Amino acid sequence: MNPDLTYLHPYPFEKLATLKRECNPPEDKAHIALSIGEPKHATPGFITEAIIEHLHGLSNYPTTIGTIELRFAIEKWLECRFQLSGYIQATRHILPVNGTREGLFSFAQAVIDRNANPLVVMPNPFYQIYEGAAILAGAEPHFLNCDANNNFIPDFASVSTDIWDRCQLLYLCSPGNPTGAVIDQATLIMLIELAHKHDFIIASDECYSEIYLNEEQPPVGLLEAAVKAGYSDFSHCVIFHSLSKRSNAPGLRSGFVAGDENIIKDFLRYRTYHGCAMPPATQSASIAAWQDEEHVAYNRKLYREKFDAVLEILSPVMNVSLPEASFYLWAETPISDTDFAQQLFDQQNVTVLPGSYLARDTDNGNPGANRIRMALVASFDECVEAAYRIRTLIESL
Repeated sequence: MNPDLTYLHPYPFEKLATLKRECNPPEDKAHIALSIGEPKHATPGFITEAIIEHLHGLSNYPTTIGTIELRFAIEKWLECRFQLSGYIQATRHILPVNGTREGLFSFAQAVIDRNANPLVVMPNPFYQIYEGAAILAGAEPHFLNCDANNNFIPDFASVSTDIWDRCQLLYLCSPGNPTGAVIDQATLIMLIELAHKHDFIIASDECYSEIYLNEEQPPVGLLEAAVKAGYSDFSHCVIFHSLSKRSNAPGLRSGFVAGDENIIKDFLRYRTYHGCAMPPATQSASIAAWQDEEHVAYNRKLYREKFDAVLEILSPVMNVSLPEASFYLWAETPISDTDFAQQLFDQQNVTVLPGSYLARDTDNGNPGANRIRMALVASFDECVEAAYRIRTLIESL
């Protein structure tokens, strides 16, 4: 077996199951899960119909690079969403992946040189795939704490030259999971300059980019910042996007990676051996999804309504605020995050995720301690009911 498997941490939901094991939640209260970031809004019917309509494609092997029609649809979406017209090209810069999770993990395996004492730098708290990908690629994870003092964005300016010199890959997550924080354009440009100076790759996980709460201020993207900085070839930069959150289609397992032509070329070579081509029907449904914005705007409306209602209930008793984007609330707890999550399940039959399970201990502490992540993915009524139950627990403490 790969000896690096022994270095993998338990997944947060495995730890959560252990935490809840001895609990006996009240039977008269229906369970409400706010722990998993799995969208529960209905998948648009036209996506489902596109799958059904193109099932005849099962008689053909799909290519790893995907159809040109899919890559052109993604190109047009990127041009419109991030002002990349004239810069992004379907034939050079875009590659489909089977959801960002698969792409983010396999990317590290393709780009890390394990013989060069590599570091993979990532936010803390973080999506655990970043850490696992780094470990199994033979790299050492290096964590940058995200706390309230810096608006939940890593303090990149404080990172030493030695760290940047060892860094081969920097994972960004903007909008952030679990914080919803958005990295601004100036910071992205600073990071792009650092990537060129110290020769590392930036992998920007932007899967929450379309769940923003101000229609007039969509989050900036890494490739958009690269063009603004004069790097119109996207050198050292790649982005990851998905239809899971944007289009409420987590089961579709469809996304893409885009950016630096040379990196994309090498990643394609890796993926050809990796054996991860997207099924033809999935590609057809993805084309339909990337070409439609109406369902995405409606999706944001539903989340805004839930945020407004839940925050009205919780704000008087809890340190919690509206994020810039994503569908998470990153709330401070009056007692330890694990005790709070355990008592909430035991007394109110509501499941949330302890923040410390999403982060690692550092010399400056665990930035997830005394926080919980609440995913407002359930129905409006369930989210409101959960908020009242959370308030009841807090007022009883």
